[in-house]
Amino acid sequence: MNPRYILFIIFVLIMMLFLYLKRKKIDKQEVLKGYLSFQMFRTKGGLVFMDRFAKRFSKPLKAIGYLAIFVGFLGMIVIAIALSFSAYNLLTKPDAPAGAGLVLPIEAKGVFYVPFEYWIISIFVIAVFHEFAHGILGRKYKMKIKSSGFAFVDISLKLVGILMIFFSVLNKAKGNLINLFASFNFHTSSPDFWIVIGIILTIIPLFKKIMLPIIPAAFVEPDEKEMVKRPAREQLSVFAAGPFANIVLGYIFLGIFLLVLLAVGSSMMEGGIIITETMEGLPAAQAGVSENELIISIDGKEIENIETFQGILDQKSPGDTISLKTNVSTYQITLSENPNDKNKAYLGVYVSGNNKIRPSFIERYGTLTPRIIYWVIGLIYWLHVLNLGIGLFNLAPMGPLDGGRMLLVGLQQFMDKKKALKWWKNIGIFFLALVLINILFAFIR
Repeated sequence: MNPRYILFIIFVLIMMLFLYLKRKKIDKQEVLKGYLSFQMFRTKGGLVFMDRFAKRFSKPLKAIGYLAIFVGFLGMIVIAIALSFSAYNLLTKPDAPAGAGLVLPIEAKGVFYVPFEYWIISIFVIAVFHEFAHGILGRKYKMKIKSSGFAFVDISLKLVGILMIFFSVLNKAKGNLINLFASFNFHTSSPDFWIVIGIILTIIPLFKKIMLPIIPAAFVEPDEKEMVKRPAREQLSVFAAGPFANIVLGYIFLGIFLLVLLAVGSSMMEGGIIITETMEGLPAAQAGVSENELIISIDGKEIENIETFQGILDQKSPGDTISLKTNVSTYQITLSENPNDKNKAYLGVYVSGNNKIRPSFIERYGTLTPRIIYWVIGLIYWLHVLNLGIGLFNLAPMGPLDGGRMLLVGLQQFMDKKKALKWWKNIGIFFLALVLINILFAFIR
């Protein structure tokens, strides 16, 4: 079995044990009865920390609050434009990538995949910094914080089973329903295996209701009645603080990532390129090429990096047949027209570089040290990507997101509350539709 599945099971069991031992101090709130709930573990330590931090850095926090407001509205404009252009491209261009999608530790069509161990650590770090930033700015303005602590998102076993079936079916079908019935493979890496497991998980709750703590989080509960009575600049500072903290943290991790790469760059060497995705209905997919295959050569010419790969394709014309050798097989593929330039050849794949560790580095430090180093590099990379991405998305002008709350406060400064609320709802519905277009198109294409 994939080690990540084992890690996931161990993680869930540990959280279940923690919640059982602390069950008398846990406050459970149903979000979707029988399917989704929050278990909140309140601690006084968080409130004490926020008070001390806000008191010690009161003057800098005021300036940071104003900067957060500026960055918040700027980020809102950026994400609004990005979602609009992405939705337009999806509706008008057949091969346009989705601008938003589900970020999950699941490899499936339409999902932005993040390895489980990176995903769970990143989500926890994002939540802690996001919520505590809200709380610290709130305490800077002497707003009442009712409670803070850690939370666990509980998902019913039945919902886990349904989601498992859904994503496994998408992964197997890959845009063509015929693929669902073409073959059956019960290996643990096969979608068929997980479809069967999903069916079993949906049956078990008929006899025993089981909730699984899947996602760790953090929370800060300000007094909302007091919040709305505060001046607009204070409200905006508090709302903007969370996304601002994530964006800043994202750039900090980017800086760390680049510094670490500089430090260990000499230990790496180019090792070809990997196919990260094949486009349905285009030459590579039609020839049977799949994701995660390592390209070794094209027409006998060794592929060392992306530049070599692109250079060979640039010399080809639509209709030419190439011999593509990977670590799996050798494929005879007839190239098609590039959708953006009909005079250029098109293979229909997304690729990324495949760096590997130099043998001399392994000889000097052994095999374990490089693995640890590159695991940490991977974690830093995902902390950068997810902090920045989720921080920006949280500024989208819709619903309960921080961007939506900032928009409502901003609109109320220029019109009466009733009119502002109407505009806020309409804008929120519009951008929610854009997000759904991006997510749905990622699944159906």
